[in-house]
Amino acid sequence: MNMARGLNAILTMMLCASSLIAQNNQPLRLQRQELLDDPYVPLPRETRPTSPAYQFSSGIFTMTQANVDSAGNNIVGDAANEPSIAVDRNNPNRIAIGWRQFNTITNNFRQAGYAYTADGGQSWTFPGVIEPGIFRSDPVLGSDADGNFYYNSLTVSGSDYLCNVFKSTDGGATWNAGTYAQGGDKQWMVIDKTNGAGRGNIYSNWTSNFSVCLPGFFTRSTDGNVSYDSCVVIPDDPFWGTLDVGVNSELYVAGAGNTDFVLAKSTTALDSTQIVSWDTTTVVDLDGQIVAFAGSSSPNPSGLHGQTWVAVDYSSGPTSGNVYVLCSVQPDTGTDPLDVHFSRSTDGGLTWSAPVRVNDDTTTTAWQWFGTMSVAPNGRIDVVWLDTRDNPGTVLSSLYYSYSMDAGVTWTPNMRLSNSFDPHVGWPQQQKMGDYYHMVSDNAGAHLAWAATFNGEQDVYYGHITLPVSVDGNPGGNPSRFWLAQNFPNPFNPSTTIQFSLPQSGHALLRVYNTLGKEVATFVSGNLNAGTHSVNWDASGVPSGVYFYRLQSGQFSQTKKLVLLR
Repeated sequence: MNMARGLNAILTMMLCASSLIAQNNQPLRLQRQELLDDPYVPLPRETRPTSPAYQFSSGIFTMTQANVDSAGNNIVGDAANEPSIAVDRNNPNRIAIGWRQFNTITNNFRQAGYAYTADGGQSWTFPGVIEPGIFRSDPVLGSDADGNFYYNSLTVSGSDYLCNVFKSTDGGATWNAGTYAQGGDKQWMVIDKTNGAGRGNIYSNWTSNFSVCLPGFFTRSTDGNVSYDSCVVIPDDPFWGTLDVGVNSELYVAGAGNTDFVLAKSTTALDSTQIVSWDTTTVVDLDGQIVAFAGSSSPNPSGLHGQTWVAVDYSSGPTSGNVYVLCSVQPDTGTDPLDVHFSRSTDGGLTWSAPVRVNDDTTTTAWQWFGTMSVAPNGRIDVVWLDTRDNPGTVLSSLYYSYSMDAGVTWTPNMRLSNSFDPHVGWPQQQKMGDYYHMVSDNAGAHLAWAATFNGEQDVYYGHITLPVSVDGNPGGNPSRFWLAQNFPNPFNPSTTIQFSLPQSGHALLRVYNTLGKEVATFVSGNLNAGTHSVNWDASGVPSGVYFYRLQSGQFSQTKKLVLLR
């Protein structure tokens, strides 16, 4: 018995030594953020004051608030952040969003909040939390091929982090008692929805340093969430990342590494009779480093500024099977605090393209943070992020979007989707907006779960991006008709964005006129390729008032009104 204790002591010291080495190599990842500080204080939502929920629509984007009361109103004084989304691909009107729910901003005790919709996000039901009074964080949602939803949630037991995965068979309206799923801090989850041998498998990994099952930090369920395997190690220790399943049920895991980013691939994870092993681990150069805990001058002082995203192309065309990696990074050269960088592999993750910058701003001072990626079944790559370019010298941020129809070789001009908001407002005793957003794309557009402070507090929103339909019937390609969007924002001060589409290449004019018909500005005068375009007007030197902008191309002409209000 004493010898057994001695061996256990030696093993413990070895594990501690390994942990100390990791601390020296990776100081950022070892900051414990998910701590049980404040006690749970019941605070019935029915007793809280309310205000009108924030809703918004502009151009290709609509958004509705998800954390609302039974009458659809905002609940004043609570906080909701770090959202994740599940969409039933068999019925896209069925959607669920989960988030970190804080009953009051004066207390950082958080729970597994959730809401669901059956009408495509037009209205939301927020029943409350999955387990009242239980500390829960880092929500990750997903769906299987049959439309079941899963909610992976982190909790704390003493000094250990562990996870449970809850299952819903009714579109997120109710959840079962949950299944213990090993776990650790900053976990992610993906479910195999292919027709391959791994269909239905659930995979999850997390930051190794805070694993409940050291030295492993990866697990899977091959029986529909009934049980989870013993943990295994992923080579090169990727962290703060995500997973995706390939077209042949192979598994990809991406994350930050010691110096660059890392992608691990497994072709055994799909087989329930085999212990998971890893075929390859490769370095992905995104020409920058992941950023976290960047201090009070950053948009998200105590959180990540974006996690690593991996996504596989499921289209039937020549890009099928491509693997893509994206992250908001601090570039290795220059002074820019954060850009959104992308790389692709056409050979199953073995080799990678040179990194591409997705954001097209010309400044070197703007933060492009919370970069988030998903891929539509038609191969369109959707990317959103928060951007401070419209408010130089501040952390005020707007939601931006770009997409690629050629495997990330080229990207559309960046499109501003939302008004600006202050991410430093409404902190629930934590100086962060959470650590990520989450998006799911389909051929019609993209479903986004995101958090913002338009009500003067942190709230969770559902956003839908709808692209003009192209000549081949798929959104995102060359549009089938001319289209001139309402400028956004409107009224504006001092800048606004105008989006428009051309069904074929040709000469185009886009000009602004005052109420007397005098030309004030010309944005476009020349030949443009077919597609959707975006221009920004900085009207700093123009008087307040009503103006008109007109798009002309061939026989097409359309005029809309905009208002500059100082």
